[in-house]
Amino acid sequence: MATLTTSSKRPYHIIVFGATGFTGQFVVEEVARTCNEGPGGTLQWAVAGRNRDRLEKILVQAADALRKPELKCVEVIVVDVAEPESLAIMCKQGIIVLNCVGPYRFYGEPVVKACIENGAHCIDICGEPQFLEGIQLKYHSKAQENDVYIIGSCGFDSVPADMGILYTQVHFKGTLTAVESFLTINTGPEGGCGHDATWQSAIFGFADSASLKRIRRKFGHKPLPAVGARIKKRGALFFSKEIEQYAIPFMGSDPSVVRRTQRYMHEEHKHSPVQYMAYVGIGGLFSVLKTLFAGVVFWFMVKFSLGRGLLTEFPEFFSFGLFSKTGPTRKQMDGTSFCLRFMGEGYTTGQDPSQGKPNATISTEITGPEPGYITTPITMVQAAITLLNEHHCLPNKGGVYTPGSAFARTTLIDRLNKHGIHVVCLYIVCDSLTLKHLLGQIWAKSFFFFFK
Repeated sequence: MATLTTSSKRPYHIIVFGATGFTGQFVVEEVARTCNEGPGGTLQWAVAGRNRDRLEKILVQAADALRKPELKCVEVIVVDVAEPESLAIMCKQGIIVLNCVGPYRFYGEPVVKACIENGAHCIDICGEPQFLEGIQLKYHSKAQENDVYIIGSCGFDSVPADMGILYTQVHFKGTLTAVESFLTINTGPEGGCGHDATWQSAIFGFADSASLKRIRRKFGHKPLPAVGARIKKRGALFFSKEIEQYAIPFMGSDPSVVRRTQRYMHEEHKHSPVQYMAYVGIGGLFSVLKTLFAGVVFWFMVKFSLGRGLLTEFPEFFSFGLFSKTGPTRKQMDGTSFCLRFMGEGYTTGQDPSQGKPNATISTEITGPEPGYITTPITMVQAAITLLNEHHCLPNKGGVYTPGSAFARTTLIDRLNKHGIHVVCLYIVCDSLTLKHLLGQIWAKSFFFFFK
């Protein structure tokens, strides 16, 4: 098996850039937990950021939390995203840079550029479609030329959704044509919240939504063919029988990332594309009222500079406690979990998708711990471990990829299962005529095998 190995000139398998950030500190801990999963059972790694003292403090914190005093000896690299020379020095030392510095629309491009120019692969946890698609448009060809993999959105946004769709396609025996996903997040008695950095990404993403349309026009993509019955878009607010609570469209990067993967799989591998809609549960009537009010206020204020300033300054107030400048406590994180359920439909093997309605359904599910700061470090680090150990299973050339397009032929899902993010197929149901036909085929084959 081909793996990526270190050298005297490039001594680190992984460099965690932005290790002192709120998410970065948990990525550091996750890398420390998985050191025996690197090539040959070892992992050479370093942390990077602007302030040496804070980086060393993060290593001490991780050493105490994990009871691994040897973490205090992990190498520290001082890097400033505003200084291209320091970025180049960092990128020349690592095989993979885990970029945890956000919002990515402000700080992400220099890191991507430095990685491509200096031969380091880059993995980020961005949930900003404008940045992700803009980087693909601007840097895909250059990354291909240098055989560098730039793999975005490798956190909770959007590994579960993207890999979950591919998993559902594999387990559906026939042509899967449409999938809806329903996300629910459960908090414990301590409650839960997100960190201010995620809130800021949302503010500036919505404020600059017009740029995403411009980027997509520049791609000049033709619409993907809609195979089978067209998926029906639900309303802006509806009661979901699937998760037994009110739901709204999911406003994160999942739909963008999944569609990019489906386009890649269709254009590069001639796979039938899946139509996709994503939704998130918000709870009962009180939660509906709170969400509607907060949504209206957010939508109005994000259009103006003064409003964006207030939203940024007082995240806890304007988000009704969903985000804060301090982020969740460890107790809150330990008591939080997520469930992402996929409901798909399609046509069984031998059925013509152009004729009639879908005749089979499938349900799969991904469950895991707190999404932002436990699941995200796991998915990010396992993406890196997969790239290190299964480089030969990625696309033949480097480039700017989604998680699904990069890791479709790898064991990433198996690795996630071993780290507490469980992916299962719940059921597959065919209509009665199809089921009778399939049972007849099975009986005929069994009869032939018995008497041959």
